[in-house]
Amino acid sequence: MIKRYRVNNQIRAPQVRVVDETGKNLGILETWKAFQLAKERNLDIIEIVPKISPPVCKIIDYGKFLYQKEKKERAQKIKTKRGRLKSIRFRINTSPHDLEIKARQVEKFFKEENKVKIEVILKGREKSLGEFVNQKFNEFLELIKQRVEFKIEQERKRTPRGMFMLITKK
Repeated sequence: MIKRYRVNNQIRAPQVRVVDETGKNLGILETWKAFQLAKERNLDIIEIVPKISPPVCKIIDYGKFLYQKEKKERAQKIKTKRGRLKSIRFRINTSPHDLEIKARQVEKFFKEENKVKIEVILKGREKSLGEFVNQKFNEFLELIKQRVEFKIEQERKRTPRGMFMLITKK
């Protein structure tokens, strides 16, 4: 999202609160004086907060200012991507090779800093095979443990459709 800022002669307020490039508050100045001050330093004056009276302006190079804003937004975007919940599902009759592939997928999710929800889906009479389901679950957890260290965030929990567990990278 690109926000438009008023720069130099675009600022229409008669007075502005000025902050210099180091972050020091220079107080309330006439707009033309603030513009003159910025020009002396070979910098721009940018209206940061236009909605208050008087608006807050900063003396800084406009290109540098836009670059810093873009950098902050990119870092924020990366933070929001981290920590998402990914899901791995399998049935009790899933082949060992397919389980290895799913374990590799869990490893990839951990590299991306995601949490993983492991689900065993049970249908029909499979729901009555309690001990066998636990054995299959443990088998899959061992495959993951061989690839990457993890900690259990939420213990195994039975659901009407099967069983699930939440794990995260250590």
